[in-house]
Amino acid sequence: MKHDILTITLNPAVDYAITSPRVIPELKLRCSEPKVDPGGGGINVARAIRQLGGQVTALVAIGGTTGAHLLRLLALEGVPTVAFQGPGETRQSLSVTDEENQRQFRFVMPGPSWEEIDVTRGLMSIDQAAGEGTLVVLSGSQPPGVAKEFPSILAEHISGRGARLFVDTSGPALMNLAQTPHEAIHVLRMDSAEAEELAGRPLAEISDTADFARGLVRRGVATNVIVARGADGSVLSNGEGSWHCVSPAVKVVSKVGAGDSFVGAFTLSVALGEPLSDCLVRGVAAASAAVTAEATRLCDRDYVGRLTRKCQITRL
Repeated sequence: MKHDILTITLNPAVDYAITSPRVIPELKLRCSEPKVDPGGGGINVARAIRQLGGQVTALVAIGGTTGAHLLRLLALEGVPTVAFQGPGETRQSLSVTDEENQRQFRFVMPGPSWEEIDVTRGLMSIDQAAGEGTLVVLSGSQPPGVAKEFPSILAEHISGRGARLFVDTSGPALMNLAQTPHEAIHVLRMDSAEAEELAGRPLAEISDTADFARGLVRRGVATNVIVARGADGSVLSNGEGSWHCVSPAVKVVSKVGAGDSFVGAFTLSVALGEPLSDCLVRGVAAASAAVTAEATRLCDRDYVGRLTRKCQITRL
């Protein structure tokens, strides 16, 4: 069966979020009852799309009892899932909030190491799920053992299928991706720190970010490049120009899932055929809504709607 929006999560997790009166070394810390959510970049993108009223399928590599738990959590949230066997045991992650000062500590496990046969199995699963017109979202960290070239391999893999690829990755995979033109990559997203690392210089001003993003577009790295600037909103550049969008200030409760909420809202708007400037506004509103929610609860649909009407977008 082919799907309109397909998210890919190679390194999913079961996310635990707890609070403690104080987070200090050596003492035994008494914590709250954990809040448990399915996690990983593509999974959170799919959850955000579902919360915003869209249809999506999450393709997930799973393993062991934690993987089975993850699938149950996704079923409870009503996220349609295509699972394929990954190596080892699906990872877990933990966020701890210090109630005294509201600082949040995030502990992220690496996940099991992959072999070449695991990558081949993943590509075969993508082949079966992606077809003409599918928006394929590759989001989140890569498992140990997966080559940095994987996003580029995936782009070549789906280029003849009429599918469009949305990539939100980091580290060596992003560095490698930025070196080569890719016709199939419809959108490439990164944060400002990642953009500065690629650029090799500070991008202090919005105009600096837009110029950098336009450079990637001119080199054919992606059709659209988005750079998230945190509280300063996001910049989108493509062959038609550049835009900057920022939301009104909100109270930050947890930054977990903000980027994934952006990607989910943006992708859903693209699937609905909205102008890319409107897609940018929806993404920025969803990211802002996500930071006001506890743990990995992501973005509330009604609140995203209210923030969307208050976001400011400027053509640069």
